[in-house]
Amino acid sequence: MKLVRSFLLLILLSVPALSLVAQSAADKILGTYYVADDQSDEAVKIKITKTSNGTYEGKIIWMKYPNFKDGTPKTDIKNPDASKRKTPADKIQMLYHFKYDAKENKWVDGEIYDPVHGKTYKSKMWFESATELRVRGYIGVPALGRTMKWKKL
Repeated sequence: MKLVRSFLLLILLSVPALSLVAQSAADKILGTYYVADDQSDEAVKIKITKTSNGTYEGKIIWMKYPNFKDGTPKTDIKNPDASKRKTPADKIQMLYHFKYDAKENKWVDGEIYDPVHGKTYKSKMWFESATELRVRGYIGVPALGRTMKWKKL
């Protein structure tokens, strides 16, 4: 009987520890990333944070070229939501609603906003290496999309 109680106690004590391990794996994505767009000359830094409901989001915090050619500060002029078109470009939220899938070791069910075209796509993210995050935006199914490499700083 003591053996059974000891075993049950061990199991009960292990559950919170396993939860912490999954939590720390999910939070590995937190931080700042350097993103250079291979289809333009633009480069930005994006900070990924965790929301109060446990999902992950990301916002631009720095831009290589923060101004238009005429010298005025860039804003989110192509946003389909007219109320967001005056948002400074270095404060645009790009990532929304990502959840961590421990089984796949990926952040899934999210959305990525493309401020260059004013479009939002389904998205998923995963680490290729300790400092290289892959971010895939797609329409409908992941096969119909584009993957970018983001470097964790």
